[in-house]
Formats: sequence, structure tokens, C-alpha cells
Amino acid sequence: MSDQLDPAPGRKRCDWGDSAPEYQAYHDDEWGVALRGDNALFERLCLEAFQSGLSWLTILRKRENFRAAFAGFDIDTVARFGERDRDRLLADAGIVRNRAKVDAAINNARAIGDHVPEGLTELLWSFAPATHRRPATLAEVPAVTEESKALAKELKRRGFVFVGPTTAYATMQATGIVDDHVAYCWRATG
Repeated sequence: MSDQLDPAPGRKRCDWGDSAPEYQAYHDDEWGVALRGDNALFERLCLEAFQSGLSWLTILRKRENFRAAFAGFDIDTVARFGERDRDRLLADAGIVRNRAKVDAAINNARAIGDHVPEGLTELLWSFAPATHRRPATLAEVPAVTEESKALAKELKRRGFVFVGPTTAYATMQATGIVDDHVAYCWRATG
């Protein structure tokens, strides 16, 4: 959690970052910060898929439960999950108990091991845009881009499921592959 829930005087957050303490901490400490590491990126990809159709705040509030339920999002461990693990996850009230999303997390861990020899970090970051125009307002932040469409297509080609262009772009934003902090935000860089 952020040590400083309110930015310094004169600094403003992206509008969504002020709506709840969990959003403030996530905005200030994580969102848009360059993230590398296969397990860390797998976690973000999974959580973005679990968020589909729900509020991101719901996912943030259940994040520690997700980490416990999915063995810290260790790719090799999740790839070995079997029917008993699946049943355990679907019975866990601390996470989002959606069969398609649970199955997708397990499937995608297996897809990483089977079809991503370069590693998830290398794969995801290879879709970073060459240039990126900082949005002036929240209204200018896209839901999908050509890069996220291409990433989703490549992930699907490699056996991933539940990773459309919107989920791919949300993952890119969350992990700093793109920095969509709006121009007036104190976290905006460059």
C-alpha cells in the first residue's frame, strides 16, 4: 500500500486513481510502472482476465486471496493444477469463482510452458509500441490498440484463452508496457 495516499500539494492523479484508497495505492505504486518477471506478468495477465466484466476494485480487494489460491502465480505450479485444484478454486469464496476464468488461468500457465520458450516477459514486452502519445485526459485513453490486438492474436496462436485485445491492453497498461497516466498526473513520465 502506498505510504502516501494523497499526492503532494499541486500534484494530481489520473481521475480513476482517487476513487478509493485501494485505487490510490495501485495508481501511485504499480499501474504503469515497468514490470518484468514471468510470474509477476502472469499474475497481472490472470488478474486482468478475472476482472473482465467486473470492477478492478473487486480484483484489488481479492488480490491476496488470488495469490494464495494460485500459489503466488508461480507458472510451473499453476500449470500442474489438476481437477482437485480446479474444484478447490471454484469453491474459494475469496476469489472470483468463474469456471471459464479459472480454467483460463490454468490453461495459460500450461501454454507458457508449452509455447513460450522465450519467456512471458520477452513475449509481452516485444509488443511495446515504438512510440506512444500520452493521453491528455481519461477520455483519450484507448481500450484497445493495434499492438494489443496483435498481442492478443499472438497469445491465442500460442494456446492462451481469455486474452482478447482489451485484456491485453489492460495488461500492457498495468505493467508499464505502455504508460497511460494522463498528462496532468504526477505519475506521468516523459
